[in-house]
Amino acid sequence: MTITGTRSIGEPDRERVDSLFEAYLRPFADAGTLFHVGGAVGIDTFALSWLCDRTNSELCVVVPCTVTDQPAEAAAAISACRRAGRLVDVVELRADALGGAAYHARNRWMVDRSELVIGFPRGTNQAQGTWYTLNYAAEQGKPRLVVPL
Repeated sequence: MTITGTRSIGEPDRERVDSLFEAYLRPFADAGTLFHVGGAVGIDTFALSWLCDRTNSELCVVVPCTVTDQPAEAAAAISACRRAGRLVDVVELRADALGGAAYHARNRWMVDRSELVIGFPRGTNQAQGTWYTLNYAAEQGKPRLVVPL
């Protein structure tokens, strides 16, 4: 399962996102489920921490370059899950540079290894990375669950 979503989650959104995760992630979050989560800030980091703290699901973080290239908040969440012994894998795709192409490649990697994609987009701008990932999943014939923020 892949989780994708907006990078912009402000403090007022956190309580709402928590309740959305409870409603839309919790039903899938059992010990037999592997979640692929990108290592970015926003939904990625919040979902990783939420799943790490509240479920027994298997967790795999996928980053476009390396973990050290991730923003401090995201790297800290990855480290916390690693220390808790909750990560089955951290995949560093080692792209030459961060940017749209590297993020899209990371998202395709996750979708290609998933049976379901859950997206938390903000707005309907199809140029956003979340929509890119959801649309890629559709092209691959993968089911999608869209939970707008």
